[in-house]
Amino acid sequence: MKYIFGLLFLTFTIQGFAQKAINSNKQKAVKQIVDVACGQCQFNMKTQQGCDLAVSINGKTYFVDGANIDAFGDAHATDGFCNAITKAEVIGTIKNNRFKATYFKPIKNK
Repeated sequence: MKYIFGLLFLTFTIQGFAQKAINSNKQKAVKQIVDVACGQCQFNMKTQQGCDLAVSINGKTYFVDGANIDAFGDAHATDGFCNAITKAEVIGTIKNNRFKATYFKPIKNK
């Protein structure tokens, strides 16, 4: 009987630590203001797809999933993402070295 209780205790202890490790890997999405531009034209990122939206967070750049470079006007205009680094208010997480946006709103310069 002692062995059964010991085995049950050990099993539940291991499961508890495993669940804690899984939960600690989850990122919390927070609203923040970041630099945003074309990854290739302004951040010198490598890709084979041409112009693509990217953000810079804490000095590191990430391509964006969930927002399209063409959804915010002409990317090649003088103030477009290919010609200028601007700011955006974003919410999202970084996964597989990409920024997964759930909210993306460029901030207009005044």
